[in-house]
Amino acid sequence: MELPSRHSMSGGYDLSLFTSPPNCNFVCSICHGVLKRPMRLPCSHIFCKKCILQWLARQNTCPCCRKEVKRKKMIQVNKLRKTIGRLQVKCKNAAAGCLVTCPLAHRKGHQDSCPFELMDCPNEGCSARVPRGALAEHRQHCQQGSEQRCPLGCGATLAAEERTNHNCYRQLRDAWSERQARSRTLLLSLLGRVRRVHRSTNLIRRQLAQLGNFLEDDALLLDGGRQEAELTPEGHTGVEVWEVQRQDVL
Repeated sequence: MELPSRHSMSGGYDLSLFTSPPNCNFVCSICHGVLKRPMRLPCSHIFCKKCILQWLARQNTCPCCRKEVKRKKMIQVNKLRKTIGRLQVKCKNAAAGCLVTCPLAHRKGHQDSCPFELMDCPNEGCSARVPRGALAEHRQHCQQGSEQRCPLGCGATLAAEERTNHNCYRQLRDAWSERQARSRTLLLSLLGRVRRVHRSTNLIRRQLAQLGNFLEDDALLLDGGRQEAELTPEGHTGVEVWEVQRQDVL
């Protein structure tokens, strides 16, 4: 069992957590760790919030200059806190093999997804703690699991009451039949869509042909009217022209 470090029991961050030695101005004089939630006293000395509160519970003076401290006059140094939050740190699972480094402010976010972080097995009755990256494989073989993969490799997930009567051949046959049924359903659906597209295409073709015939007839009518207008002398109607032509013949 991993014992808590001296800094985890106090207020500051362990110096070994950082990729490079932090500035000495960032170190708490009480716990000798990097300042966590820094608080400035009226005398300008800065300490971790947890450290100084524990100190003041025993004596009401500054640990450095021994001046009297009034708690109401202590202030949080947020600018310094943000500066420390940008320092690069190693993952808490570095000893287990994690090589990730990130700003201190982002360390918790990485820890929540680190594949080397130890996780409790969710199966009731199992006390194993395994790395997050190996948890899925552990659950498949966990003897306390409510469901397990078939050890013969057929791919079936079996509950405890199903393991005794499980038959891999029957399982594979049923799985194949189910897949064939899904394939037939999908094929019929695709054929139905193809037929609907074909009907829509034929309808569009007929409508385009009708539109073409209509436009062709309309063009012929326009051409006929234009030719008739060209043959009629200007200022005369068609009847007058016919009368003139008849008199010339007589």
